[in-house]
Amino acid sequence: MNLSRPFILRPVATTLLMAAILLAGGLAYRLLPVSALPQVDYPTIQVVTFYPGARPDVMASSVTAPLERQFGQMPGLNQMTSTSSSGSSRRSRKCRESGR
Repeated sequence: MNLSRPFILRPVATTLLMAAILLAGGLAYRLLPVSALPQVDYPTIQVVTFYPGARPDVMASSVTAPLERQFGQMPGLNQMTSTSSSGSSRRSRKCRESGR
C-alpha cells in the first residue's frame, strides 16, 4: 500500500488534517516562553595572588600590571577588573561565549 494513497483519496480529510497541524503549530509558537533579557552566565576566570608584606602600590606595579598585560591578550575577553590590597591582588576576567 502506498503511503500517499489515503491522502489522495480523501482530499477534504487531508485539508482538515493540514489545517489542524498548522493551527497546533501556531498555538505552540505563541505559547513559547521568550525573555527580552535572558539570564546568561558567561565564563569567568578569577586569579588571586599573594605577596605577604607587600604594599598595595607594590602589588599593583609588580604583580597586577604584568598579569593584566598577559591576560589582556586573551581572545574573547569582554571585561577585566583588578583589585590590589596589602599582600594580595585579585583579578576577574569575564569572557564572551565561545562561537561569538
